Amino acid sequence: AQGDSSKVTTVVATPGQGPDRPQEVSYSDIKVIGNGSFGVVYQARLADSGELVAIKKVLQDKRFKNRELQIMRKLDHCNIVRLRYFFYSSGEKKDEVYLNLVLDYVPETVYRVARHFTKAKQTIPVIYVKVYMYQLFRSLAYIHSQGVCHRDIKPQNLLVDPDTAVLKLCDFGS
Repeated sequence: AQGDSSKVTTVVATPGQGPDRPQEVSYSDIKVIGNGSFGVVYQARLADSGELVAIKKVLQDKRFKNRELQIMRKLDHCNIVRLRYFFYSSGEKKDEVYLNLVLDYVPETVYRVARHFTKAKQTIPVIYVKVYMYQLFRSLAYIHSQGVCHRDIKPQNLLVDPDTAVLKLCDFGS
């Protein structure tokens, strides 16, 4: 997922939910939006719908299954970032395999929202605190009902859409 952003990349990907029926998924406008110890996160545009997605690319250890993928495949909730598809790709070295998680793209995080208000020497309006906390607790009640414990709740892992105030919990990789 590098190079010319206008070029269309097509992969065979498995839907995040439902039966294992791989299908062709095409995307373009690829750009890096995040880097971490885990790997790289790209933003891309789906060719069929024009929707933006995030593609989280992580080095796959062939000795064991990826826990984040297993967890994401069984979660379905409006306050949890949705796994749309996943696919594997090869790396630079011949034995490297990367897992690519195609996720909902959500533009902001609670961390960046809080920083915005701090820089402006303001406090976050109480209505936002209430709306975000309510949605966080809904997401936690849901994952706990599914036998999942997140273990890394922090503002950077709480994605928010500033237009709708919808919060989505992300990063089940720890």
